[in-house]
Formats: sequence, structure tokens, C-alpha cells
Amino acid sequence: MAKALEFLEPKLALASLELPKELFAVLEVLDANAGLRRALTDPAREAAEKAGLLAQLLRGKVSADAESIVAQLASTRWSSERDISDALETLAVTALTAVAEQQDGASGLDKLEQDLFSFIEVVRSNHELQRALDDAQAPAEAKSALALKLVPNASRTAQVLISQAVSAPRGLKPSALIERFVELVAKRQQRWIASVTSTVQLSEAQLQRLEISLNKVYGRQLKLNVTTDPSLIGGLVVKVGDEVVDASVASRVAELRRALAS
Repeated sequence: MAKALEFLEPKLALASLELPKELFAVLEVLDANAGLRRALTDPAREAAEKAGLLAQLLRGKVSADAESIVAQLASTRWSSERDISDALETLAVTALTAVAEQQDGASGLDKLEQDLFSFIEVVRSNHELQRALDDAQAPAEAKSALALKLVPNASRTAQVLISQAVSAPRGLKPSALIERFVELVAKRQQRWIASVTSTVQLSEAQLQRLEISLNKVYGRQLKLNVTTDPSLIGGLVVKVGDEVVDASVASRVAELRRALAS
């Protein structure tokens, strides 16, 4: 999964709403075809063979980016058939959150998250809605149309995720799947928050200099979340998304101890 996300990231800067839609479309094909899933997760097949199988299936039907993303998934070993489908769903949602991020930065992600929460709250407060959206016999188009009426001011990105959750819940209740989507949106939001831990409280001037420096390094307007921890002894620890910059004395002391013990 980590490799797949790493492969996806460079494609997100210029991605449009079509990319996640295409990935969801491929996911629908995988979920409906157990034989294809087995072929793509068969450890006895070479990666090139599996990628070639997908190329035959997808070429001319999806963009080159979507094709290469799915081919990369197929070339990786997965422990179960379900895993490759779950991974593709994660990539589709990640791509969609990146589109929201492109449009309005952190506020775009906030809007997406709020729209999804609004849908969850409306559905959970009405048992008739829950039954209607959970009805396996109801046409997917009808359920999607009903769901979108519940959040009339939702962004286009939120509309895609809501439609996906009610038309293809993948064994979950739509609201539960939306909760999973919210978790992925929240993870993307962490890219806009710099969690700073300092030994002592920083002055306003120090915070301003730090914020300017971090914004320049990461190329976006970060929100600083500052806490103090005297155990650091001195220096700072900064976390932005999954990246940690540890410039504390405590970390250097720990490194020295490890070096002496080796």
C-alpha cells in the first residue's frame, strides 16, 4: 500500500476529477470479477504478465495515468484477493482528496470533510433513509440520486464519494464507508498542519519566523499546532503529515547512546 501511494503521489499535482472516477470504475470491474482478482494476485504469475493482462483490459478505456496506477498495483504481491481491491479504493479516494486540495487548499479538504459528515448525520437520524440506501434490490442510480438530494450544497468531490458509497458499498453500510473516506480525507489534511513540539513556549516572533520557514520548505500555507515538552531538553520536533524533523537535544543524546552501544 505504501508503494502504491508513493507511485500515485507524483500524478496528483495535475489530476482532474476524471482520475478517481476511472479508478472507481476499475474497482467496480475487479469487485465483479473474482477470476480477474485471482489472476492479478496469483503469486505464480510474473508482474509483467499481470500488467499485460490489465493493459489488454483497460487500454483505450481509461487514461494512461489510471492504467499505469492499476498496473503498478497488479505488479505488487498481495496477501489476498480483497487486498488489491481495497488498495485501489484507497488510491481512488486519495486522488479525489488531492483534487479537492488543488482547488482550494486546506479549505477544500475542510469542505469535503464537512460535506461527508453532513451526509452521515442526515442518514443516521432517519431509519427510513437507512433502509432505502441499504436496499440491495434498489437501482444504484436511484440510491445515488436520493443520497445527493440529502446534501444539496455538497462539492463535486463530495458528490463523487457519496455516490460511490451508496452505489457500491462493498459489503458495508454507506455511512460506514463514508466514515472510512473521511479518515482518508483527514490524513490528507495533516499535510497542512505542522505539529511543533518545543522545550519552552515560543515567542510570537519565533513562531512567525518558524511559520515562514516551514511554508517556504513545504510550498504551502501551514497551520502551526504548537505544544511544549521539557523532556526534549532543547531544540524542536516538527511533524508535517508523515514527515518528522527531529532537531531536539534528546534525539541527539539517544543517537549517541545507540552509537556507544553498538
